[in-house]
Amino acid sequence: MANPKELSDFLAQVERRAFKQAAYAVRDDHAALDIVQDAMMKLAEKYSQRPVEEFPMLFQRILQNAIRDYFRRQKVRNLWTTLFSSFSSGQDEEDDHDLLERLAPHGDEARNNPSDQLERSQTLKLIEAALKKLPQRQREAFVLRYWEDMDVAETAAVMGCSEGSVKTHCSRAVHTMAAALGKKGIGL
Repeated sequence: MANPKELSDFLAQVERRAFKQAAYAVRDDHAALDIVQDAMMKLAEKYSQRPVEEFPMLFQRILQNAIRDYFRRQKVRNLWTTLFSSFSSGQDEEDDHDLLERLAPHGDEARNNPSDQLERSQTLKLIEAALKKLPQRQREAFVLRYWEDMDVAETAAVMGCSEGSVKTHCSRAVHTMAAALGKKGIGL
């Protein structure tokens, strides 16, 4: 069994290599730092009682899974960002707007452009209908992960299930939503 000093020494020894590995994989230093930090935390939380000799393989597996999780989240975010990009108001892309604010009618904008208002309301209804058709657990996982921006561990804690279950529910929800919206003419 490893003691806290051995765990700390191991993490100090691998942090630079882990950062470089994550940075090369995701091509974003800030995301790479988060990935490495999450991997180190997971090793410390879940495997600190393991023998020191197991740390290198455990940490490498955790790091690789964290990198894969990053790409999965990016893929889903990009999918939904692409879907919702049709709602941009033509303003600077630098402006950060909440999707619901964009979709909600505002004063003169709603009165002056009825076709945009109709398109937005129809698309919202299609999205809501597709969400309502999802099984309860898939809908809960989807909303928590992608609209509330919780990570897998937080979502699992809220839902009272394993992280693997959260990933499964999210994957199924995304595929079901994409298929349902694709049938309605909303290309993803």
